[in-house]
Amino acid sequence: MIWAELGEPRMQGRVLGYLMLSNAPYVSSAELAEALHASTGSISTATKVLVDEGFIRRVAVAGERSYFFRAEDDVWGAFLATEGRYLRRRQKFAERVLEALGPEDGHPRTRFLNMRDYHEWLAAHRHQVYADWSRFKQQSRGRDGNA
Repeated sequence: MIWAELGEPRMQGRVLGYLMLSNAPYVSSAELAEALHASTGSISTATKVLVDEGFIRRVAVAGERSYFFRAEDDVWGAFLATEGRYLRRRQKFAERVLEALGPEDGHPRTRFLNMRDYHEWLAAHRHQVYADWSRFKQQSRGRDGNA
């Protein structure tokens, strides 16, 4: 439900939640479908997006043809590390809109210039944000007594 409140598809949130709460080294697509009472198609769609965005990882299991998944131990750090694709897609979208807009399109043009520039700026700074996150996490674990 929280995932859906963030504007993301609920099934993605259900899959991510299940994997984050699992102690198993990996979980099959079939197990996800059964546990979440979902179709294999919806599991496939959700896992593809979550893998692409860096929230979960596909795990190869020798001798198995099925797909297996696990949540990253640092889901949010993994997202930061891979969000370059996400940012580039949004930047390219804004560029396509700007191409379609005329140079005299006032406020809409300004809004899409800001969208493009924001995503370009974030992409340029994401490595520093990830390094800052890693330092903060280390300091926080030391503060909590969980090194």
